[in-house]
Amino acid sequence: MTQDTASFFQVRDNDIDRHAPELNYLLRFSARHIIQPLMPVSEQYLDYVVDQLGCIGEVVAKKMFGGVGLYHDGVFFGLVANDVLFFKVDDVNRPAYEAAGAEPFKPYGDESYSMSYFEVPVDVLEDTDKLREWARGAVSAAERKASSSKRGRKGKTPKERGTA
Repeated sequence: MTQDTASFFQVRDNDIDRHAPELNYLLRFSARHIIQPLMPVSEQYLDYVVDQLGCIGEVVAKKMFGGVGLYHDGVFFGLVANDVLFFKVDDVNRPAYEAAGAEPFKPYGDESYSMSYFEVPVDVLEDTDKLREWARGAVSAAERKASSSKRGRKGKTPKERGTA
């Protein structure tokens, strides 16, 4: 290695040391927010889930972020990741999931935050009557969330404020 090459690497090493906090932050940020975890969904499982969910009417499956989003009447109410079905929950329907021992959806592993989606127990997925009840509850939870999100600071919808 020549003196010039050694100087070049020395400067680069110093730059890395000097910027270590920023680089460390970027690596942590990238791991959580930029690099999406793989959430493969087999076509067979997705077909089965959509077929089972026919009990509530038409369900549209859209691929997103390595998983699949589930929509009913334009409402995003569920998702499939790693061949596991998750439904939208809120304070109204969450107790049933917790009582069943269902786990929340954590997109970045056990150490990450959980989202407002919980795993649908297998016995529910296999029982059309139970599934209909849980799926309708998930759609209702998604509608409640959408309704509350549309309200402005004064509690009015965009239509009520005349901005829609």
